[in-house]
Amino acid sequence: MSQEIAVAFVGAGGNAQGHMGRLAEIEGVSISAICDLDAERASSVAKQYGAADYTDYRRLLDEAQFDALYVCVPPFAHEDAEVLAARRGCHLFVEKPVVVDMDKGYEILEAIDSAGVLSCVGYQLRLLDSTQRARRYLATHTVAMVTAHRWGGLPGVPWWKVMAQSGGQLHEQTTHQVDLMRYLAGEIVEVYAHYSRRVMDDVEGMDIPDSQGALFKFLDGTIGMVATSPMMRQGGGANDLRFLVGDHVLSWSAGGNSLDPDDDPEVTAAPVDTPSIDAAFMEAIRTGDGGHIPCSYRSGLQTSAVTLAANESARVGRPVEVPMI
Repeated sequence: MSQEIAVAFVGAGGNAQGHMGRLAEIEGVSISAICDLDAERASSVAKQYGAADYTDYRRLLDEAQFDALYVCVPPFAHEDAEVLAARRGCHLFVEKPVVVDMDKGYEILEAIDSAGVLSCVGYQLRLLDSTQRARRYLATHTVAMVTAHRWGGLPGVPWWKVMAQSGGQLHEQTTHQVDLMRYLAGEIVEVYAHYSRRVMDDVEGMDIPDSQGALFKFLDGTIGMVATSPMMRQGGGANDLRFLVGDHVLSWSAGGNSLDPDDDPEVTAAPVDTPSIDAAFMEAIRTGDGGHIPCSYRSGLQTSAVTLAANESARVGRPVEVPMI
């Protein structure tokens, strides 16, 4: 690999462009190639970075020179870009959730492991100072219960409303809360979920549930609960993550934690800035040290295993065991 890290992108939507902007600010990193099915968007975004543009990721993989590939596509669109890139020795950044089909995830993971390349999944909340403070506190306390609510609006992209393409809100958006549950409280081994459609029958082309609830059993006996809905189309809602720890409740947020009824400055101090997930991934590539990476593909796939097990549980009407990857 050359001293400068060259990065290519499959997908050039808003999420991808956020990563591009952060990468462009890192010394020694360049964006060499960008692929998107929308030719106009691929060309327009590529011009901003002096990159080659493509509409076929296989052509990009065959022709472009790069050290790392970012795959920023909807969940259903993960085909073989990751496998082909890993086989050519390229490091991989994959946006969450990594798949809607666990078999595809296992195939990608095998390719990553066989090639020995570095991998990172976009669970950037793990890096936040508030997360690290919560993690240190919870490591020395027994978590009895963890709960999360994500009651928000309906994204405007059409694929998001289709269960076969997005996996539903729990899998596609609330994956961040589920991932933090795993990161802060341990592995989830069983899921019992119930879904329903109550108020959003007026949304054309929508077959995902508008109300999703899941009960989690953790490896150490902790109980978790999550409730999520996209029905808040006029704004408002809720976005919280709480840990019941003995006679205290730790409430996590990106902007800072709270601890009730007492305070602990080590947990609740105003969070400081931390490196972006893109900076962490580039440092891992530069040094060859995977310890800089907050979430590997294996761990990201484990989070998908939880939410896909929830989908299966809701379908069959009984608890479902979560496979350990």
